Amino acid sequence: MLIAGNWKMYKGQAETAEFCIELKRSLADVEAVDVAVCPPFPSLAVGVQILAGTDIAVAAQNVHWEEEGAFTGEVSAPMLRELGVYGAIVGHSERRQLFGETDEGVGRRTRAALDAGLSVIACVGETEEERERRETEDVLRRQLSVLEAEDNLVIAYEPVWAIGTGKTATPEIAEEAHEFIKGLLDVPVLYGGSVKPENAEELLSLPAVDGALVGGASLDVESFASICLSASRS
Repeated sequence: MLIAGNWKMYKGQAETAEFCIELKRSLADVEAVDVAVCPPFPSLAVGVQILAGTDIAVAAQNVHWEEEGAFTGEVSAPMLRELGVYGAIVGHSERRQLFGETDEGVGRRTRAALDAGLSVIACVGETEEERERRETEDVLRRQLSVLEAEDNLVIAYEPVWAIGTGKTATPEIAEEAHEFIKGLLDVPVLYGGSVKPENAEELLSLPAVDGALVGGASLDVESFASICLSASRS
């Protein structure tokens, strides 16, 4: 069971330090769950430093497919490895929708990160319009076609209509999507989409759900720790 907190563009170095110190204390006795936090790039190093020696991993929110070059604003997998970063999120719906990332680019970023020894959380999921048109399986099949099952790859199913909206997929919708994904790619599948302490236990108890990619609820240390505790009981 993996619980990863995607902080998006929140928390500079001071806030990251404060959060990680408290998270380390809150999860000191928690077992049977893997935990990762994903700060923005400037806060990665302080997260790695404070969480060193714990079982809490630090991952980036994106990674480029080239090792170096004229790619202004991008960060390579070797740079992340040098920082002591454990892995990276790739293909988050916000990257796809707001910054034009493509399935092909997601595949290349994933391949580069895995080859460099990073773990990857690759995100897939349909929009509300695609679900209403009954295209969910076609969308997932297309997004997964650029990926290959590997030990360090995890998929996050994040229905776009449930991200930051307060909407959450019903257990039936989540289980069905996770089973479909696992039928195409034999890897762990996290659920992402308005996961919070109130619904975490129900979602994480589903047979095909292997953890959660938590957004807004991961910004509050008590909230995130509560979700991690729910996972340890699932």
